[in-house]
Amino acid sequence: MGVAVAEIRNYTLNFGPQHPAAHGVLRLILELSGEVVERADPHIGLLHRGTEKLAETRTWIQSVPYMDRLDYVSMMSNEHAYCMAIERLLGVEVPERAQYIRVMFDEITRILNHLLNIGTHALDIGAMTMVLYTFREREDLMDAYEAVSGARLHAAYYRPGGVYRDLPDRMPKYTANKYKDDATVKKLNVAREGSLLDFLDDFTQRFPALIDEYSTLLTDNRIWKQRTVGVGVVSPERALALGFTGPMLRGSGVVWDLRKKQPYEVYDRLDFDIPVGTNGDCYDRYLVRMEEMRQSNRIVRQCIEWLRKNPGPVITDNHKVAPPSREKMKGSMEELIHHFKLFTEGMHVPEGQAYAAVEHPKGEFGVYAISDGANKPWRLKLRAPGFAHLSAMDEMAKGHMIADVVAIIGTMDIVFGEIDR
Repeated sequence: MGVAVAEIRNYTLNFGPQHPAAHGVLRLILELSGEVVERADPHIGLLHRGTEKLAETRTWIQSVPYMDRLDYVSMMSNEHAYCMAIERLLGVEVPERAQYIRVMFDEITRILNHLLNIGTHALDIGAMTMVLYTFREREDLMDAYEAVSGARLHAAYYRPGGVYRDLPDRMPKYTANKYKDDATVKKLNVAREGSLLDFLDDFTQRFPALIDEYSTLLTDNRIWKQRTVGVGVVSPERALALGFTGPMLRGSGVVWDLRKKQPYEVYDRLDFDIPVGTNGDCYDRYLVRMEEMRQSNRIVRQCIEWLRKNPGPVITDNHKVAPPSREKMKGSMEELIHHFKLFTEGMHVPEGQAYAAVEHPKGEFGVYAISDGANKPWRLKLRAPGFAHLSAMDEMAKGHMIADVVAIIGTMDIVFGEIDR
């Protein structure tokens, strides 16, 4: 008589979409053997906005604010790729000053993105304090966003042919109220007395010491290392095969950065280094992002220096692409017609196709635009870095514990707007 053996079978767990570490609306179906992940199946579609399809019903310029809503913590970087694709189709020259402004804000955006990632990744894994530190610095840079565009997040500041307007001479200031007395406000406004460039100059001088503070909290922290070292290891060959870009690829030791390999705007004139990891684990990707913030800080400093010395136009003077100044528009019939036609009908982009990519904080963000000569895109395809990274979830999570799944999602730096577009 044979003994009946209980059949052991894997069970399936639903991780997300409302889980705090599921960053947006990610739903993971985890197949588990005990606490070990056998298979991770990411389900997307809960946030789908149809951005690429919507763009076909909007004029070229009306889709600029849609770009902000893709990866909604790297707003201007998304706009940058979109504007570059349009400029390639139009053959429009971007004024030099606008190129420096774009590069400066791209790097400010990179710092904003990495601050959010490192703060929330630590929060997901169980370190509460980190997010309070990183959001303190994000607040200063959000003020820079607000100063140029009027919006803290969805800036719509880049325009085909340049940027919306020049950098402001004044910064918004704190005012005294029942929570803050005059002395406190005076202290808070010390860096805000001058222009935006003065404010950013002050920030870039303070920032390296603040990154050291973050390092003190995390880099040699025993628990942080236990949760990230050796977790989610990806070899350089696999990282390339899976379509990784950005810190996910560089964390595996591949020296690939579009700012160096396919320079755009004025990156070839700036001095900065590309940090790479050696082990391809969560810890190395964290270190890469930490060092990238230092390098971005260097780039911002170089841009500030150049922008101080070189005034000039910040958007193309081709009024078929960019509107005339308000002053001219109100004083001349031709300019008024240009303005009216541009905002009602939009610009007509010559027939053709173009792909433009930027080294977005998360990796290569590309825009592939096809025009049939009309005032709207015939087709728009977005290459979002997070989509390729999420596709590797199964491979990265296999053999790890449930707790490591959270660390892996965090290291991917996922923002769902661009994945579920």
